[in-house]
Amino acid sequence: MTTVDALLAAYLSHQLGAKSVRIENLKQISVGWSHETWLFDAVWEGPTGVESRGLCLRRDPGNALLREMSDLAQQFRVLKCLEDTDVPAPVAHWFEPDSELLGAPAIIMDRVPGECPSPWRRAGREYYAGAAERGVLPRSFTDALVAIHTVDWRGAGLDFLGVPGDGDGFAIREIDTWERLIEESGHPGHPILDDLIGHLRANAPVTPELTLVHGAFRTGNVLIDDDRVSAVLDWELQVIGDPMYDVAYMLTELNREGTDLLSNVVPRELFFERYQEGTGIEIDEARCSYFQLLYAMRSAAFWMSAAGLYADGRNTDLRLARTEWSVTVALERAATELGY
Repeated sequence: MTTVDALLAAYLSHQLGAKSVRIENLKQISVGWSHETWLFDAVWEGPTGVESRGLCLRRDPGNALLREMSDLAQQFRVLKCLEDTDVPAPVAHWFEPDSELLGAPAIIMDRVPGECPSPWRRAGREYYAGAAERGVLPRSFTDALVAIHTVDWRGAGLDFLGVPGDGDGFAIREIDTWERLIEESGHPGHPILDDLIGHLRANAPVTPELTLVHGAFRTGNVLIDDDRVSAVLDWELQVIGDPMYDVAYMLTELNREGTDLLSNVVPRELFFERYQEGTGIEIDEARCSYFQLLYAMRSAAFWMSAAGLYADGRNTDLRLARTEWSVTVALERAATELGY
């Protein structure tokens, strides 16, 4: 089997028009559930001497979480659309659909400086608590979301993602999306989930304005360099929709542990003030409460799909083995919100 570095060397030699490319400092990082991520340096002889570039390979193994809807071709197109905007995102150079060339469908993009401390580990939570006290990161983190919600998505060409219908079209479209994933998972379902879906359909809110929505904006999905967001990552769940969908994700207790800081890093008052001033959008906490319930449905769909992957042997990642339990956790939280 051809090694990853050999595949990259051959591919980049062709793309860069260089006679030979060396791959140095190649390492796979264990982040994310849906794609392989490899960081490396490409080194080659250019017209004026030795040139090098830090790059990132994002590769689809074909058997990971969200495999049905995590399309690398779409991710590449989104990143290209964002290139000339204020949204901090990696610059993507090549999308390769041919598995023969890079071992699987893949994107190669710039390696952005920064770290991604895990908010689920003690060291990460301690980092974010310290950053909150220093004050720079909470503002930068909020500003990154402001940039996403104020980007001219039509002008950037992002309407290819699909524009929901008027009224409650966005909420209904999201319910339909995650209900399909639940059906495809083969999971037997759950009575609380049935109640939750019924509640969501009966109470779908009107979306007064549409923005680009990241879909999973939180610490752990951004790179941080010198206490500033250097890049927003994981462009997998983005949609054109209700900005409160992202705000609800910021406000949910699921994205913080043992702290009142939103997403472990932003004081609530600062977030409300800076977000509303930067976007001109008033935060609607009633819509946010609705979308938090929709996130419970989405989480259940994630974990049902993941549990099915592990149960039938298509993926041996041990992290997936515990996701059956995660279904119960998501639905218990929804049951409490529904007044059980």
